[in-house]
Amino acid sequence: MGKHPEDGRSPGRRRPVTPGVSASGGSSPRANTANTPSTELPVARVAVDVALPHLDRLFDYLVPQSMAQAAVPGCRVKVRFSGRLTAGYLVERVSASEHSGTIAFLHKVVSSEPVLTGDIAKLARAVADRYGGTMADVLRLAIPPRHAAAEASARAGAALAEGAARQPSPDGGLWARYPTGNSFLAALANGRAPRAVWSALPGQCWPAEIAAAAAAAHAAGRGALVVVPDVRDLAAVEAALAATTAAAAFVSLAAQLGPAERYRRWLAVLRGEVKIVVGTRSAMFAPVADLGLVAIWDDGDDLHAEPRAPYPHARDVLLIRAHRSATAALIGGFARTAEAEQLLATGWAKPLIADRQAVRQHAPLIRTAGDDAELARDEAARTARMPSLALRTAREALAVGPVLFQVPRRGYVAAVACQRCGERVRCAACAGPVAITGRDQPLRCGWCGQEVKQSCATCGNAGLRALVTGARRTAEELGRAFPGVQVRTSSGATVLAQVAQESALVIATPGAEPSADGGYAAAILLDGWALLGRPSLRAAEEALRRWMNATALVRPGPAGGKVVLIADPAVPVVQALIRWDPAGHARRELAERAELRFPPAARMASLTGPADAVVDLLDAVSLPAGSDILGPVDVPADGRDSGGGEPVPQAVRFLVRAPFSAGTELAVALRTGLADRTARKDAGSVRMRLDPAELI
Repeated sequence: MGKHPEDGRSPGRRRPVTPGVSASGGSSPRANTANTPSTELPVARVAVDVALPHLDRLFDYLVPQSMAQAAVPGCRVKVRFSGRLTAGYLVERVSASEHSGTIAFLHKVVSSEPVLTGDIAKLARAVADRYGGTMADVLRLAIPPRHAAAEASARAGAALAEGAARQPSPDGGLWARYPTGNSFLAALANGRAPRAVWSALPGQCWPAEIAAAAAAAHAAGRGALVVVPDVRDLAAVEAALAATTAAAAFVSLAAQLGPAERYRRWLAVLRGEVKIVVGTRSAMFAPVADLGLVAIWDDGDDLHAEPRAPYPHARDVLLIRAHRSATAALIGGFARTAEAEQLLATGWAKPLIADRQAVRQHAPLIRTAGDDAELARDEAARTARMPSLALRTAREALAVGPVLFQVPRRGYVAAVACQRCGERVRCAACAGPVAITGRDQPLRCGWCGQEVKQSCATCGNAGLRALVTGARRTAEELGRAFPGVQVRTSSGATVLAQVAQESALVIATPGAEPSADGGYAAAILLDGWALLGRPSLRAAEEALRRWMNATALVRPGPAGGKVVLIADPAVPVVQALIRWDPAGHARRELAERAELRFPPAARMASLTGPADAVVDLLDAVSLPAGSDILGPVDVPADGRDSGGGEPVPQAVRFLVRAPFSAGTELAVALRTGLADRTARKDAGSVRMRLDPAELI
């Protein structure tokens, strides 16, 4: 216990509170239920909704006799904190307080619904410690805002419980395609806790396989929690669950539901009326009763990373839950991340993969435009954006079905260069990237929006050539190359869910590829250099993930499915796609990261702020043994402050690296340093992020 916000005095030893007597020992001015402590467990320990690091602890308040019945552990309350009414959660009630000064009473019990369970409170604390954040920040992510009308009507959810009584029956037919698939399913059905990293076979059977795993856990009387990247994946898993289980046996949770409906469904999960939950990132904290399985699909998708402090990743939250609750875990996807590979390397999980014969039966034929046979036929195969192999493959495939073209960038022309000297054209006012937003449109800066003159600042030539061609320009080019063929685009705000089994060209950006009835006849993966050339530690891993996700939408090779990748065939990640070998690439990626001491082989914290502030923080904290500091590196300033308009000091970034086993120790040490700074109200704001997605 720290100082109480009402009197600022330090805590003393725990002592009982007598009804009708204040915590300081004096007589209560009025002995009524409003200011008389409860006769049983009169002290409430409250997690106050304040995100300041030095206030990241529980505070003691007295429970008035009038609130004794409503103030249950886990309920929402209002308390007087530093002179203001502040929301919070009543974590527990105890008989005495360690605080030596006067203790304030609870101001109000907002709702007696115990929304913060003991398991979720412990999980929130563990996540806050891992990421160097505060419990208040984690609870904002874990518990949805209250909706009074939904709470009042949620008792009607008894029908859900009645429907859920019909036990779903797991179907292991699809899992038989993997040598250890049915063993994994049997372990779930027997109530055990197997943990697997699953490399899914190409095709669109993965939702049914996840549904079968959830049904197996449910058959053992346990709950299941499945997290997927986006609403399209959510719809696919929902449909598979509906075909496997009773309609009332599962519920989906996503931000798109709206506050009332989402809160109603969340309450049904909290009350144990539903034990199978599928959702997007926000569902990772769902209070599933008697949790028996946590599963995540495509854990490399950046949609799984929470953009709000303390920036937890859904995969890590689910792994913490699995470890704390001795729960089964399934980390699945077509590709494999270095983080998933590390789980295998440490023995925490086992691989769940198909043999090579099954891969050959389900994967399409994959070729590159720059292989030796194609170079002999087309000398420009390695330099052309759309070589003859891609056009031939698309033309042949259109006779039997739709063809997918994956384009890394959306828009029209995302970058241009001088036609004569090759210098990239940039805005003269702010040096921002210049793009063409549409046909017959002028050059415009992507930062300041100003129109840019069509002349090279280096040589003065007015000629231009496209450096990065977007999806809309690609659609125009393909429309001219294939006259009379329907051309559909899926990118940005217009994302198609599915296309019919008819001849059509589908141009999509990564992640926006619609599924096709019966699968695509062929797929052309354009501009491989654009994905591989990204200034990112995860460029190769992310490129393979996007290529595999698109390739999985194509018919199997024995059924005529073909994929053409426009990339250098000598690059290891390209070979990994050709062989459909995500495991081999993940092992290579993890070995390289371990050699460089980069995540996930090590834990890393990013500290961004004014140089003096960051240096002061690093000087004040005691870092774990084996830690080292990288930097500083200048980062763009945040603009001008809200005061007199003076420029904000140049921000810098330091990276602090520690051994993987000391990751939580590193996070806690840095959080303690930040807490000391905020308590002293030191100048300069320092932002901390553990295991940032991008280090460059």
